Amino acid sequence: MIQPHQPARRSTLSRRGLLRGGGAVAFAGLSAAALKLPFFSIDGVAVEAAECVAPDVSESQRELIISNWTGYIDPRRAEDSTMSRFQDETGISVTYNVDVNDNAEFYAKVRNQLGACEPIDRDMIILTDWMAARMINLGWIQPLDRANVPNLHANLIPALRGVNWDPELDYHAPWQSGLTGIAYNAAEVGEVGSFEELLTRSDLKGRITLLSEMADTMGFMLKVVGADPEEFDDDDWANAMDRLRQVVADGQLRQFAGNNYLQQLSQGSIVACEAWSGDVIQAQFENPDLKFVAPEEGLALWSDNMMVPNQATHQANAEAWIDFYYRPDIAAKLAAWVNFICPVQGAREEMEAIDPSLVDNPLIFPDDDMLANTWDFMALSDEQQQRYEGEWADVTAG
Repeated sequence: MIQPHQPARRSTLSRRGLLRGGGAVAFAGLSAAALKLPFFSIDGVAVEAAECVAPDVSESQRELIISNWTGYIDPRRAEDSTMSRFQDETGISVTYNVDVNDNAEFYAKVRNQLGACEPIDRDMIILTDWMAARMINLGWIQPLDRANVPNLHANLIPALRGVNWDPELDYHAPWQSGLTGIAYNAAEVGEVGSFEELLTRSDLKGRITLLSEMADTMGFMLKVVGADPEEFDDDDWANAMDRLRQVVADGQLRQFAGNNYLQQLSQGSIVACEAWSGDVIQAQFENPDLKFVAPEEGLALWSDNMMVPNQATHQANAEAWIDFYYRPDIAAKLAAWVNFICPVQGAREEMEAIDPSLVDNPLIFPDDDMLANTWDFMALSDEQQQRYEGEWADVTAG
């Protein structure tokens, strides 16, 4: 069981806590049809990124337009906020949109434009590993100029280097990372030490939730049936889906949950659940009975990644943002607010001056032993993604 120090303060809303909350703000110019279709219903259209480049006007237009998740940055209007410091130091004016509520939803909004080499009026988008891999594979993302992001290459923590879908950091830079494991309410039930227990213990029947994002839950289901989430085939997937169907049929599961699983856990309507580390840190601020566990099957390690989409017109300004947030002092200030894993080496030392109570928090600065027991979800082809999402939707929709 992981017992981190309580944070001295916490963000107002968790990035992951809003994962299934409400629709995002629509982009100007995006078709209504694109917003209504489920993302797995139409093939993504692959393009050549080198042929979908807009002139970079960063030098003459000191502007930057970003799409990120809600509650995923320290308060932007504060005089000493990281964003205020970036604007003051660089002279770049930032339009910061909180219009990413769900990876699949965002994909549906931009699919038609990026598939046709058309602009989406964003210079940076921030999406989770599996979706980042998908967009890079489709040719929708521009390569980063290594000379403009030296801090990224110098300071990214080793655990996030060498991902198979972008091993040289040509296209992505982790914004924040997190762990997926188990949370339980110690006032209601004893420790839940494995995913197998979560799925089978009689005292948990009808009182658990699993996450509504496919990669999170199915990674653990693959582990339970003896497969490797980082390298599996269709037979492994079918076995894992069969096991999930059985869990649903047995009544072990209360529901697939998005934005409200920790509220249910704190209130006692559920007693254990699959959970994201940063959410639990924030929830412990109000309810110390909520515990986060590294299950026997290991922890899923994921990142939300900064990327420059095709036809962005301020790429150098976006690269300046990446380089700025890979400064350890800036990364520590951000981590103190959002409470997810900081991807920047040196930030832990900087945290001493910002919030000493967080320095030894393993859910923000995990040690090598903890990271050695983590895994990521395999990058899928566009065809696999559509087929697996369809099967997933059949189960989760009931």
